[in-house]
Amino acid sequence: MSEAVIVAVARTPIGRANKGSLVDVDAFALARTVVTAAVERSGVPVGDIDDLVLAESLQGGGVIGRYVAVEAGLEHVPGLADNRHCAAGLSAVQIAAGSIRAGMDKAVIAGGTESLSSMPQVLKSTPASAREYKRWMSLSHPPTPQAPATDMALTVGENAARLAGVTREQADEWAMHSHLRAAASVAEGRFTDEIVPVTLPDGSLFTTDEHPRADTTMERLASLPVLHPEIEGAVVTAGNSAGLNDAAAAVVVVSGDYARTHGLTPLARVVSWASVGVAPERTGLAPTLAIPKAVERGGLKVSDIELFEINEAFATMAVASSRELGLDHGIVNVNGSGCGLGHPIAATGARMVVTMIGELHRRGASLGCVSMCAGGGMGSALVLEAL
Repeated sequence: MSEAVIVAVARTPIGRANKGSLVDVDAFALARTVVTAAVERSGVPVGDIDDLVLAESLQGGGVIGRYVAVEAGLEHVPGLADNRHCAAGLSAVQIAAGSIRAGMDKAVIAGGTESLSSMPQVLKSTPASAREYKRWMSLSHPPTPQAPATDMALTVGENAARLAGVTREQADEWAMHSHLRAAASVAEGRFTDEIVPVTLPDGSLFTTDEHPRADTTMERLASLPVLHPEIEGAVVTAGNSAGLNDAAAAVVVVSGDYARTHGLTPLARVVSWASVGVAPERTGLAPTLAIPKAVERGGLKVSDIELFEINEAFATMAVASSRELGLDHGIVNVNGSGCGLGHPIAATGARMVVTMIGELHRRGASLGCVSMCAGGGMGSALVLEAL
């Protein structure tokens, strides 16, 4: 079986949705920026690229990957749309690695793009014969009182806190660390090499993640109201939840043989991965199953992993997952995650891969694992080895 190795990474800076720098840059433009940069950085001839797997979550369907392929001069590349909700960007990398390891493809671009600022508004008539159209969103799962499909603060955030005994103070502390770690990483230039500037409509360049708040304190977080005051002991607030964001990220995955033959220097090897399903009300704890499964598939133990990122859809689920797996906070989300850096939904998984590879190299570490829960009762994880 062929090895799947990553030879290039690229991501845009992460913008604040609706009021940030990327508000007028749509998901297509964000994707084009990272796809073009990843290909240029990879050293892979355009003609050798077999496919483009691009995650998209809330952009109304279609295949942005194919559109971007044509626009970027990759007309021979078909393009594939991938959606596993929050884990879609991670799933794209898994799909690419699987195709490489199966020997079907030799070079695949994988990533994700999200513009919550410009997500389309969908109308639907139910029943269709009524012709009375109302705003509609495809539901992630059949809703129940314990797990409504349109309120992830309850379905994921509050349920994770209840199931794992996470307190408001613990969630706020985790969120504070996420912001401070992300802000420190930005200030120290840890993301400089992975970021591709985005040209804004006015011709200026957007170069720096704008979601982290370096002035975050426990006092400020504690002052925020909970999102569900009707729940006794409610924990989730806007401050300890992921941000609403815009961004894109991409990597180029090739076979080990292709890299050697063409003199390419791999950045990382895709070791193993796994995705799981859980009851929707347990969505926030899905990483506790996905991580051990992915690690075991790689012939490893959880204790072998040197760095983790567990995306903070809500701080409560990151606290809960870390606690259940016995992970030290010192090796989890060292550059911040959803709360601090932001969560551009379909792009986040690929962004995590990009950042994890950079951090492993920066530390001289070998093994890292990125994981996340996903709407509807899903979780996913991927193990990387720095090369």
